[in-house]
Amino acid sequence: MDWLDRMNKVINYIEDNIVGNIDYNEIAKIACCPNYHFRRMFSFITEISLSEYIRHRRLTLAAFDLQHSNSSVIQIAYKYGYTSHSAFTRAFNELHGIAPTLARKSGVNLKAYPRMSFSISITGGTNMNYRIEKMNEFSAVGFKHTVKTDEVFTTVPKLWHQIHHKGFSKKLLDLIDTNEEKKLNGILGILSGGDWGKNMDLSYYLAILYEKNTPVNMEKLHFPESHWVVFEASNLSEVANAWKKLYTDWLPTSIYSLANLPAIECYYPPDHNPQNELWIPINKQNSITL
Repeated sequence: MDWLDRMNKVINYIEDNIVGNIDYNEIAKIACCPNYHFRRMFSFITEISLSEYIRHRRLTLAAFDLQHSNSSVIQIAYKYGYTSHSAFTRAFNELHGIAPTLARKSGVNLKAYPRMSFSISITGGTNMNYRIEKMNEFSAVGFKHTVKTDEVFTTVPKLWHQIHHKGFSKKLLDLIDTNEEKKLNGILGILSGGDWGKNMDLSYYLAILYEKNTPVNMEKLHFPESHWVVFEASNLSEVANAWKKLYTDWLPTSIYSLANLPAIECYYPPDHNPQNELWIPINKQNSITL
């Protein structure tokens, strides 16, 4: 399958550049997936963040070098991207439980984190309810927050707690058009790529659809005409499950790829059915290998 080939090529790229510079933009190109989507997808599928996987692989190989070469600790530290002896020692001790200088002693216990590979696993099939929506161009306005990519799972729930506590959610709800037939007519959590080159940050917007009478003293995002895959979620925990199913079940077997547009979590008012939805922008692939 094309998806499996791309994921394994990503691992090959990481291994080929493990002692050099690993370009996250290049990884995204190999995976044919927007940067911020790929990092989330990798975490959901492997249950480890991309940066943590790379760190574990480097520290695994560093331990091998310490045991089987005459290179100094600082030389090995530089080889695997650490700029100081202290930073390398701290990271090495965190993974292996000992200082690098002790790794050369006979009988010490070390941890090995093998390279990953992706393959098809045949399991019991489960139904996935989704629909494809075509949306004309639209805009949204809201409050922008910057979150670290690797901390998005813990930071975003805190943001929602804060807006409820401070009354922002009610203010946003009061601005929503009461027409229940409108799509995305709720409070929107919009996840967008941020300053990838520096801190690998993401932008998360707490927003609503922009209408002509909507106040504009908020950040504004514009979406072109596009296609979306939509998963319904009855409660907040189901939104997280929808993300996981998207990455682990739906995307690998679909004829679609992820488009380079922000993803949207839509939280409808309590009297709306369904109450929550996950909207993911997609492109149809030119071909698919079965």
